[in-house]
Amino acid sequence: MRLLPIPATGRVDAAAEDRRMRVVAIALMCATMVCFTAHDTSTKWLGRQLPIAEIVWARYMGATIVALIAARPWSRPSALVSKRPGLQALRSLLLLATTGCVVAALRSLQLAESATISFLTPIFVALAAGPLLGERVGRERLIAIIVGFLGVLIATRPGTSAFQPAVLIAVAGVVFNAGYVIATRKLAGVDGSSTTLVWTQAAGILLVTPLLPWVWVTPSSPRVWAVLAGLGVFGAAGHALLIVAHKYAPAPVLTPFSYTQLIWMIVSGLLVFGDVPPVATLIGAAVVVACGAFLAVRERAGRGVGAG
Repeated sequence: MRLLPIPATGRVDAAAEDRRMRVVAIALMCATMVCFTAHDTSTKWLGRQLPIAEIVWARYMGATIVALIAARPWSRPSALVSKRPGLQALRSLLLLATTGCVVAALRSLQLAESATISFLTPIFVALAAGPLLGERVGRERLIAIIVGFLGVLIATRPGTSAFQPAVLIAVAGVVFNAGYVIATRKLAGVDGSSTTLVWTQAAGILLVTPLLPWVWVTPSSPRVWAVLAGLGVFGAAGHALLIVAHKYAPAPVLTPFSYTQLIWMIVSGLLVFGDVPPVATLIGAAVVVACGAFLAVRERAGRGVGAG
């Protein structure tokens, strides 16, 4: 009689624990997208009442408080010292430009439209990774990038009366965000996470704060104050959940689940603003999401992530 091999208990337990951690990470990633949706919804709502600079400053204040608590530079001054200060400063400026574009675009665009355009980020990153990071784009990636652009054209309908100039602002934000992502990759093996976290907020605080006396509009009601404060809460909660999620699972596993944000953006836009996305927006969004998910799967396969 042939005896079956007995699996090593330790290996089975480790594999089961790894699967469990990935399920937890995916749940955290989905919760992150809910927080980011609440964040963008609050931003759009405030954009009808407050100046762009004031909203951007509020977003940065919440993020700065979280960064300082996490990095604790008062007890660890080394967290403020970067080996690539120029690149850190550029990265911070790119994030500020991204934030400004998002806040400005949300004044005119539906949440679903803004989300669709934002999903171009991994496509732009894949396109720029060749010349800037030395990564091979490849034919399949290039096709996905082209189809992704077509998806945005379907969603935004340039050349028709439905097209809004704010789309160009949103696309500019995606370009800046792609640069931010690439700069983050370049800094990954140079500075520690605490250092990068502190430097991330520098441009927003240093450049926007001096503008406040010239643009400040006092919120007209406790409700507006509460939503303004909520920007910090939602942003901090989202980034905290995102950090924990990436501790439990690698980025290529989690990236496809970032597209669940589109669902929440559609629901939030409908409930809060009464916005019903046009069919063209939904079709274009589906195309962009499919291309982004394909790129994420290709990256996962290329790195050999999640085997077994």
